[in-house]
Amino acid sequence: MRHYALSAIGVDRPGIVAAVAELLLRHGANVEDSRMAILRGHFTMMLIVSAAEGLDADSLRADLEQLRGRLGLEAVSLGEVPDLAASGLAEPSHVVSVYGADHPGIVHAIAGALAARRVNITDLQTRLLGEAGAQPLYVMLIEVALPERMAVEELSAGLLAVAREQGVEVSIRALEQAVL
Repeated sequence: MRHYALSAIGVDRPGIVAAVAELLLRHGANVEDSRMAILRGHFTMMLIVSAAEGLDADSLRADLEQLRGRLGLEAVSLGEVPDLAASGLAEPSHVVSVYGADHPGIVHAIAGALAARRVNITDLQTRLLGEAGAQPLYVMLIEVALPERMAVEELSAGLLAVAREQGVEVSIRALEQAVL
């Protein structure tokens, strides 16, 4: 079995997911993991698909390129990914929440503080909230996997220093494990 990462980006409209799924099915590929979202009218998807060893990846890429043109997508990419042992995957353990007045540099500062402590970001979402004419509130929710033997207090201290510099509020809580 081979695995591929497929991504697509474009102006949102109905039918994108159905068209991509149908094309993958025609090529004998199976969607294993996926993340899709609409961000300010732009649709984005990232899929991990599996296929038999005999998959003609060049043919799939050509068909995806034709589909990109037909759907008016801005970009479609397909790349093979190595199989990773399940034990090598980062398991999220905590959620970091960040709130504050929007300004450039928040994501960089928080992500940099996490990277400096070897904390792996497994999911990150941001959103601007607020009414027109008002100062927007920047909200960032990050699922993280702490390195072995790292105390939450150590991470909290480092993030609080960044929060003061950025003028934002940061909180950390244990992730409630949910089963899909």
